Amino acid sequence: MAVIAVLGLGSMGMGMALSCLRAGHEVLGFDPRPDAVRALRAAGGVALTAESAPRVEILVSVVLNTAQTETALFGSEGWAGKLAEGGVVISSATIPAADARRYAATAAEQGLFYLDAPISGGATKAVEGRLSIMASGDEEAFAKARPALDAMAETVHALGPEAGTGSAMKSVNQLLAGTHIAAMAEAMTFGVAQGLKPEDILRVISVSAGNSWMFENRAPHVVEGDYTPLSTVAIWPKDLGIVTEAASAMGLDLPVARRALGQFREAAEAGLAQEDDAAIAKFYAERAGLKLPGE
Repeated sequence: MAVIAVLGLGSMGMGMALSCLRAGHEVLGFDPRPDAVRALRAAGGVALTAESAPRVEILVSVVLNTAQTETALFGSEGWAGKLAEGGVVISSATIPAADARRYAATAAEQGLFYLDAPISGGATKAVEGRLSIMASGDEEAFAKARPALDAMAETVHALGPEAGTGSAMKSVNQLLAGTHIAAMAEAMTFGVAQGLKPEDILRVISVSAGNSWMFENRAPHVVEGDYTPLSTVAIWPKDLGIVTEAASAMGLDLPVARRALGQFREAAEAGLAQEDDAAIAKFYAERAGLKLPGE
């Protein structure tokens, strides 16, 4: 049994914490929202405190972005500084590869191991312990992180000894995921504009060549008119921004990703930022004067 702390108890972090509990580990959690910590405690976990932090062997950071990662781990009240020497940080936020390399160096200066370990799979797979984790770090970081990885992931892609490689792979995944969600929204509204029923579009395309994981996962939200956020519209300006900025630095133009980024930015500015990312379909539909289910 390992002592595992999870920073960030949102839909992904809570699922990961519950998977670690189910695997028999002692799980501590921190989130600025007291109700999230109470939910973890009700499931058998405990609150992470400065007093309990030195017992933590594995610290899993599931926050939103670079700024939150830096604050949560290495800020003036950062949790990395409260761990005993020799622990491992598993950093799962989607961040630029350069930042992952920088955080790995900072962790090493503090006597900690660092695993660059972005995640994919969604909230359902998080709670089922069936995530895909794109991980890079040295052998000892992998070894120390193994109890948590085994509890949280169906597949761990070991991508080499250098931090940053995992984050680079996640940016490839996010390029595809973001453009596929935007394409789902276009396809659904295009079908509705032609008089097709949303449920028929989902039924037919899900078993046809045009299907994608994102279409099959997000189109039901449109059919049901339910945009309760699991992954929000606001995530994609950040993630596709990481993609396009990295590409620009290498002199590479990504016109499809760049266009999808613009659509997500406009949808967020139109008031959809905190709705489920499938709500970008509402943005397309409104501009065309179309009505989707639930409207």
